[in-house]
Amino acid sequence: MKIAAFVALLFTAGMANAQSGSGWYTEGKDYNPTRRIKITVTNPLNVAIKACPIVVPRTSLPMQNIPERWIGIVDPKLPSDPEPTVEQLKTNSGYVRRKETNGHYVELQVDDKNKDGIWDEIFFMSDLAAKESRDFYIYIDHYERGMYEHQVHASIANYGRHIVPLWESKDMGWKLWYPHEVDLHGKRAPMLTAYYEYSTNKSGYYMPWEMGTDIMTVASTFGAGGMCIFENPMDMENPARAYHSPFKNKGPFDDSRFAFDLVYNGPLRSMIKVRTTNWNSGKGFYELDQYYTAYAGKSWSTVETKFSEFNAPNAQVMFGAGIRRIMNEYTSVNKNGIAISMGKNVEARIPDEDIGDEVLMVPWQGIGMVVKDKYRPQYQAIKNYGGNHVFKMPVTSDLSYEYMIFGAWSFGEVNNNEKDFVKYVEDEALKYNYPPQIAVHALETKAK
Repeated sequence: MKIAAFVALLFTAGMANAQSGSGWYTEGKDYNPTRRIKITVTNPLNVAIKACPIVVPRTSLPMQNIPERWIGIVDPKLPSDPEPTVEQLKTNSGYVRRKETNGHYVELQVDDKNKDGIWDEIFFMSDLAAKESRDFYIYIDHYERGMYEHQVHASIANYGRHIVPLWESKDMGWKLWYPHEVDLHGKRAPMLTAYYEYSTNKSGYYMPWEMGTDIMTVASTFGAGGMCIFENPMDMENPARAYHSPFKNKGPFDDSRFAFDLVYNGPLRSMIKVRTTNWNSGKGFYELDQYYTAYAGKSWSTVETKFSEFNAPNAQVMFGAGIRRIMNEYTSVNKNGIAISMGKNVEARIPDEDIGDEVLMVPWQGIGMVVKDKYRPQYQAIKNYGGNHVFKMPVTSDLSYEYMIFGAWSFGEVNNNEKDFVKYVEDEALKYNYPPQIAVHALETKAK
């Protein structure tokens, strides 16, 4: 299952009439849909999940040839909106939702991940109580209203005189200054800042302070997250890395090549794609796609890795991923597929001596990585490449693997200290390993 889904899917085929007492949603005077599909989302954990990412693949639905803008998600348990005031209507003209009945419209996005012109997934988020099974309805009919602010952003930009992918939530930002190792931007308050950064070509270290700042020195490390291959798993100090191949800086005909694409851009999740080709490690040859995704309200993003060419030198080769040993590290947590590195009094901005610039001292900073238990990750700290916390994992049958990356700092509004950050990473790791299940039921038609 792809990491973006976060759900295990069950499916009940067929068509049925609406059950007695199951009221149909309406909105305004002109939205009175006659078709819907019920889905049931179940939280298997004894803890509540806030803003749980939920993905419904198109291929799981009993009806699939649905125009994108005809899709609506309704939670029948949420209170319905009353008729908006004249003042509210003026804020967005005719696109403000009108009076609802039998539930509340849930913010969603519909995404075409493979870019073939046919949407692939419906994405939305919901709170789930411990062990709760919650019903939602996918309503199918022409619908124009329901506009909402983007909570995430992503772009591919000419930034710093080269092409850089950026993706962010309002709590944390990431970019690939180096194409395989993640750089980190700390937010001081919830806001989107990447557009300002790349459109003005301001260095991340010198943006207006209210917009936060670049808080990661990547250099030759794994940064806030990077992948590798352990061609000799017994020698984890010397992994193969695409941006550090024997042909580095020999030109694109010889060296590893990287191409970037924007897959989708909000409002609830944003994804960029990195395609790596011509990676010659000196022992093996590899090509792969990676997908980096930011989610609304999260201080983490996810990374999917899928190899299309995997010509390894031996059968013992293992996948790898890691984070750097944070600058001025004072402690780390390493257990059960979790690696957390935390530093105190971190110099997050390199001063310019010519202008008497002062260093930016960050009292506390943390980064983290979570690899799912199913990949059987094995941890080790390594000294090479500037010092890193890394995992090795057996090669999977489909040549893919996934992980989460986290960031936090003392100037942020969330997870801004060791206790809160460690708990946040550990809680999210639990949800990552035991995702909700979603059952897709039959298509219902409204009784006349």
